[in-house]
Amino acid sequence: MPLAYVDTSCLVAIAFQERGGTALRRRLERFDELLASTLLEAELRAALLREGVTDEPRLLGAVSWVVPDRPLGAEIARVLDAGYVRGADCWHLATALYLAEDPGALSFVTLDERQGDVASKLGFAS
Repeated sequence: MPLAYVDTSCLVAIAFQERGGTALRRRLERFDELLASTLLEAELRAALLREGVTDEPRLLGAVSWVVPDRPLGAEIARVLDAGYVRGADCWHLATALYLAEDPGALSFVTLDERQGDVASKLGFAS
């Protein structure tokens, strides 16, 4: 059962039909389940509004939401020990760590190069 944590950058690329978006959509379809922090919804909706897109983002229907039931201080520390990322990127990585006892059992899918590098250092599958 392949699982993937998906970052906002992926859904933005698909929503705006950016270069590589079609291939990315096909890649995401190969996973049994896509997981994401609820932060993804806010980031995606803000990007859509910024670009004047008023349609309901159907992409959100494919996502299973992760809502941690405790602070993620330990996971945030692990992320930042692996390398610097911006706050929202740190939250996505920390949320993925919260999910995965073994990061190698979860793919972390992002188009953000720095976030992807830190995800690799943390041991996530790509």
